[in-house]
Order: sequence, then C-alpha cells, then structure tokens
Amino acid sequence: MEKTIIIGSGPAGWTAAIYAARASLSPLLIEGAVTQENQEKNRLPMGQLALTTEVENFPGFPPGDLSGYIDSAIPKGRKSMLPPRSNELTGITGAELVELIRTQSILFGTRVVSDDIVDVDFSRLPYKLIGSNGNIYETQTVIIATGASANYLGLESENRFKNRGLSACAVCDGALPRFRNKPLAVVGGGDAAVEEAEYLTKFTSNVYLIHRRDQLRASKIVAKRAMEHPAIKILWNRIPEEILGNDKEGVTGILLKSTIDEPVTELAVSGLFVAIGHTPNTEFLKGKLTLTEKGFIVRPIPFRTNTSVPGVFTAGDVADDYYRQAISAAGSGCMAALDAERYLASLNL
Repeated sequence: MEKTIIIGSGPAGWTAAIYAARASLSPLLIEGAVTQENQEKNRLPMGQLALTTEVENFPGFPPGDLSGYIDSAIPKGRKSMLPPRSNELTGITGAELVELIRTQSILFGTRVVSDDIVDVDFSRLPYKLIGSNGNIYETQTVIIATGASANYLGLESENRFKNRGLSACAVCDGALPRFRNKPLAVVGGGDAAVEEAEYLTKFTSNVYLIHRRDQLRASKIVAKRAMEHPAIKILWNRIPEEILGNDKEGVTGILLKSTIDEPVTELAVSGLFVAIGHTPNTEFLKGKLTLTEKGFIVRPIPFRTNTSVPGVFTAGDVADDYYRQAISAAGSGCMAALDAERYLASLNL
C-alpha cells in the first residue's frame, strides 16, 4: 500500500511529487499511457505544457542559451523524446521545462508507472485506483493532477499548425515574436474569448474575434468592452472551415464559413487562438468526487487543495478553470503535497 499516489504528469503532478518525495512519502506517480485515444483527446503524458514551444513566463528561465544545461540535466534516455531545438529559440521550451521538473522529482525518489486510471474507490481506506491495464493501486492519500484539455475545432489542419501559429492560450503564447504586430484572430464568444482578444491587443492593433452567432455569449459588460475596443473587430456568424499556412511561416490565414449561408471568405492572419473552453480530465471521477457543472473538481475549503473526500487532494488545471498557467499549476502541486503530508501526520500514518 502506498502512502500517496499522484495521478497526472504535468507541472502540477511532478511538483507534487518533488515535495512528497522530499517529505519521505515515497510517492508513486501514474503518468498516463501513450495511446491513440489519449493523443486524439490531447491528454498525453507530460500535460499541455509539453505541447507548447518557447515558455517566456515561467520564473527562473530568462532568454539565454540553455542547451548545455539541458544536456547535462536531462538523462540521455529522455533527451531523445524532446523535439529538436530551433536555432531561433532563446529560452526554455514547454517540453524541456516539464522534463526538467520530471527529472528533479525522480532524483528525489519518485516512482513512475505508465497507466490510465479509469475508476476509483474512495468509499474506504485504503483507497483503490483501477488502471486501464487491470492493475489495482492501493493508497492512503491521492493527489489528482490530471489537468484539462483545451477544446479545439476539430479541423484536419489543426494538428499541422499547433504551436506554429495555432494556440489555445493567448496569455501563454501571445507575447511570442511570431505574433507581435501581426493580424491575429480569436475564435469564441464567451468571456474567455473576449479576454484573450483584449490581451492580444497588448501586442498588436489588429485582432479579429470570430463568433458563430450574431451576439456574444460573454457577460454584457465584457461584450461591450469588446465591441467598443478600437483594436478588436468582431466577425459575426462565422466559423473557421480551414486553417491556411505553410511549413515556413506557419499560419497565414483562415477560411471562414458562414452560419447564415453567405459565401466563404478568406481572412489573412498570422495567428489563431482557439478559446472555446477546456474539458477537465475527470471522467473517471464522476460520482466519486464533487465536480462543478463543467466537470472541474470542487475544492470546498478556500486556499486548500482538499476535495470532497478526506485524504484526496487536487492540483493544477483539473480544479482551475480560471488561471490555467504552468506556474499556478506547479504552485498548487506543492500545496497538495503539503496537504497530503499533514493529513497523513494527523492520522499518525
């Protein structure tokens, strides 16, 4: 029986593992399996951070030549899994950053299993986690850090242009050089989409907000800001039909289909930001923990990582539908490990 098991392998899960390992909890981290289904649902091991290119806003990694450090810090057997570094990069990539956090946690004694948890039994101790391969894991505490997958449009061209002009996070990527002073587009009509569009106006004076209806779903005050913003132009009754581009430049435009039978139009942009929501990876927790209407894990105690079940804690985007940043996920991973440690101490385990 384990003292603590961490489910999930993004920055939240690996950070929780660092703290749990340093607290002598001998954590077992279940990182997920590499399967076709997980690839299609954007939930492969290492989390959403591993799918991003250059990361400019994680503390401690300013621009600079990090190649020597990465070569010395990451085991040779893992370096082959990293995408090759571009000569244009001056900082850390998402894949490199999460690999460094993973390596750090393993150095402290974290054990890793590749499996998908498909069911849980939180009715009594020890808690039981059931893997897709039939394995049953027993533990006294659980930290759930399975993240949330960005919703995409389902276009065939999306996979080609992810991280090459196509993004699901303006706050993460909007300041990158490829987007500065270029025409950009945001797809969506809710508060998040408007906030993404407004954020992008810090870096360009030409942002298109594409919405499938003739009015925004955003709250009235947020929608009013978008309609009055001089740098935002709203394209009503339109949906992307195809993303245009090439291997050298990445995204160069979008084909826009009308929802009211008008002709298809082509919009020239250098970046497309999809803001149509995130789906938390909590299918296996339905009926086992209290979830929000959107499926995010509820944390009933303010500023704590507790869930509705004692001894089960949560970290990262699986419980966060607001910030969704690597640094906030990592911070909550630290908190969850500390909460688990203190819970075990209270039980004299």
